Amino acid sequence: MTRPLESWATWREIHAQPAIWTDWADALPLADLRSWIAAQQVREVWFCGAGTSAYIGDILVAGLEGQPGPRLRAVPTTDIVARPQAYLGVGRRPLIVQFGRSGNSAESLGTLDALDALAPDAPRLHITCNPEGALARRTAPGPLKVITLPEATHDAGFAMTSSFSTMLLTALLLFDAAPDHTRLPRLAAQLRDLLPRLADVAAGTPPPGRIVFLGTGPLAFAARECALKVMELAAGRIPALWDSTLGFRHGPKSFVTGDTRIVLLSSPETPAALYEADLAAELRAQFPDTPTTVLGPGGDIDLPMPEGPLWSAPLVVALGQILAVHWSSALGLNVDDPFAGQGTLSRVVSGVTLHPVAP
Repeated sequence: MTRPLESWATWREIHAQPAIWTDWADALPLADLRSWIAAQQVREVWFCGAGTSAYIGDILVAGLEGQPGPRLRAVPTTDIVARPQAYLGVGRRPLIVQFGRSGNSAESLGTLDALDALAPDAPRLHITCNPEGALARRTAPGPLKVITLPEATHDAGFAMTSSFSTMLLTALLLFDAAPDHTRLPRLAAQLRDLLPRLADVAAGTPPPGRIVFLGTGPLAFAARECALKVMELAAGRIPALWDSTLGFRHGPKSFVTGDTRIVLLSSPETPAALYEADLAAELRAQFPDTPTTVLGPGGDIDLPMPEGPLWSAPLVVALGQILAVHWSSALGLNVDDPFAGQGTLSRVVSGVTLHPVAP
């Protein structure tokens, strides 16, 4: 007998997001943190993490492109650990922003080791959900600021859900040139209205053979996070692809077969929205038996985005989260630990041997 979805921690954590965001808007010492960041006087800011935590950086950099201030880069910790000298050469002093739900992954630790050895003076900002993790507790030789998110964001489930969205929104409050903490309760209200609609969509959608998520700019990387959620919670049984709206035609469209679903995350901006409408029409004409769903302003799932595509990224990712839980449950998997008993994947990545960093 299938368990009620409400019995899974992952489902409850998805639905906890609106309340978390609303409370966090008042709790975050935004002015003090932005003053600390400005005082570092860096020319570059690197957003670092692994997996979903790395995708946060991709979304941020794509969405904040062109604003004044330091150069923003998304640099996964997996890249830094593998090639530390390539990134942390002499004279480099970026602000290293590390995201981590547990703060204890091998790459989080390896990046801290690499910074200690090669860039000890580089300022560090840690945004983490675990007050007991290394990102929260480890000291640094140079400037360090730690932001520990509310306990509710330290997801118990395998998949990052509230941790992803709240770390992303925290960074947006800190690095958007035009911050507005009142956006969080507005987004929370939108998500509270959206979640039942997404659940209805998911309940009427059986697990597909494969799925594609598409978007533009920050929503392309939101599509990446959606694809990861489905693959993770389906334990790899539903292959998932992501791409940009315009990039999809350049080969990746070959992924589409008769049992594929396509989800297009539509932007409120032009000309992006025009290109997305063109692609949706093309896909429906070329693959009439392949369901294509548009999520966004005026889409099949109508989602206005008055805050813009970047700030709306956590809203669209909720579709991937909800679909992933429904399909994981329909496949008879343990939603909170789809790889239970396999020993191949775990909630906190393990099995990585960290090798010494040569100064």
